[in-house]
This record gives sequence, C-alpha cells and structure tokens, in this order.
Amino acid sequence: MTFQTITKSIKETKELGAKLGKLLKAGDAVLLDGELGAGKTTFTQGLASSLNIKGEVTSPTFVIAREHKSLDNKANLVHVDAYRLNTLAEISQLDLTSDLEESILVVEWGKGLVNDLVENPIKVKINHTDNEEERLIEIDASIDILEKLK
Repeated sequence: MTFQTITKSIKETKELGAKLGKLLKAGDAVLLDGELGAGKTTFTQGLASSLNIKGEVTSPTFVIAREHKSLDNKANLVHVDAYRLNTLAEISQLDLTSDLEESILVVEWGKGLVNDLVENPIKVKINHTDNEEERLIEIDASIDILEKLK
C-alpha cells in the first residue's frame, strides 16, 4: 500500500521523516528515491531525530555510508548513499561496525539494491513539485505502518 502527501516546507519534510522514524525497529530498511536535491537527506534528518542517535546527519555522498550510534542502546542508524555502488553487498567492504540486522538502514539512491539485504524495505519516493518549497512524498510500506502515518 502507498501513502501520499505533499509537504510544504523543509520542516514538514523532517516532521514526516520523524513520524516514520518512530515506527521503525532494528532490522528495518528504508529506501529513498528521488531527484538530486529532492530532500532525501532532509527526510533522513527528520527520521534520525526520532531515534536519539549521536551526531548530525549529513549526506553520505562522499563517504558512501555513515553510522550513527544510538544514545539509548536501541538500534543504530546506518545511512548509505548508494549512488556509486553496484550492489549493496559492497556495504560489507565499508568497514561498518554496526550489524545491519540490529540497525535501521536508510539507503539513498538504492533502487534495485536494497532487496539484496532485506525482504520488504519501506520505499520512500520524494519529488519536486511546481512549488519550489513543496515535495510530493510517497511511502510504500506495510498497512500497519501506513495507518500510523496518517
């Protein structure tokens, strides 16, 4: 099932990310898709804000992956930019200390790759609209998650 909404500002995009983040647990994966500058990292910043993780969330474009440790011994956040990866199996070569099954995985530009790691990733598509500030966001997830997002 798919939930669709338009956010009218960066703040609203982060708030939607935070709302989704509160519903995630260790082992969950979120696949972010969208044009350059659509708001994938902004959405991830909101998601991370609800997880009580250490450090600021920035785009992992040049490092490919960033780990953010949980401050309350819950799931860590692993944030990946898969733009330059051919397969997500390459993540194992990135010297991550977090066990992906015990972390929440967020992958930007990972379309077609995340299924290598998880069975049912949550898919988030972010698109620009005619209004520069607005974003059309579509979330494809389980019915349980979608009902809680509404």
